[in-house]
Amino acid sequence: MANNAGNVSAGKPKISGAVFRAVKGTAAPTDATSALPEAFKALGYCSEDGLVNSNSPSVTNIKAWGGNVVLPIQEDREDTFQLTLIESLNVEVLKAVYGSEKVSGTLTSGITVDVGTDQPEEGVWVVDMIMRDGALKRIVVPHGTITELEDISYTDTDAVGYGITITATPDDGGDTHHEYIIKA
Repeated sequence: MANNAGNVSAGKPKISGAVFRAVKGTAAPTDATSALPEAFKALGYCSEDGLVNSNSPSVTNIKAWGGNVVLPIQEDREDTFQLTLIESLNVEVLKAVYGSEKVSGTLTSGITVDVGTDQPEEGVWVVDMIMRDGALKRIVVPHGTITELEDISYTDTDAVGYGITITATPDDGGDTHHEYIIKA
C-alpha cells in the first residue's frame, strides 16, 4: 500500500468538551458519535499537553544458545492515560480527583473537599477528539481509576492543575479501552 499523507492527523479536543467521566457501572458508549448520557460529566479544559496513552507491553525474551531471541513472552501490559485537568474550580474535576463522596457544594455556596486515604474511585472515562478533515475519534475507558496524582502547584504564573494518570482495567471482553473513529 502506498503512503498517504491524508491519513496523518493530530488530535484536537472537541469544542463542546473533550474529557468526560461517569460513575462506575454507567453504560459506556460504543461509537464515536452518540450523545453521551447526562451521567457523563464534562471535566472542562485540559492543559496544552493533551492526552498521553501509554500502552506498551513488558516482554521477556527467551534466547536460544547463541543469543537469538526465540520466544518473546508478554508478562504484562499496563494501559494508562495521562492528562492535566486545569479547571480547578470545577466540582466535577474535584469529584474525579478526590471521589464523588468527598466533594460537596457549589462554587456559589462553597465547595468542601475532604481529602483522605480512601481507595481511588473507579469510573467510566470518555475522551472526544476531532482528527484531520473532521473525522471524529472517541476513546472509551470502561473501567478507569486515577492511580497517580502529580504534585499540585499554586503559583501566580501558571494554572492550578491536577495531573492525573488513569489506569484502565479489563472489561467483560478483556479489553482495557476502546477507540471509535468515523469520518464525519
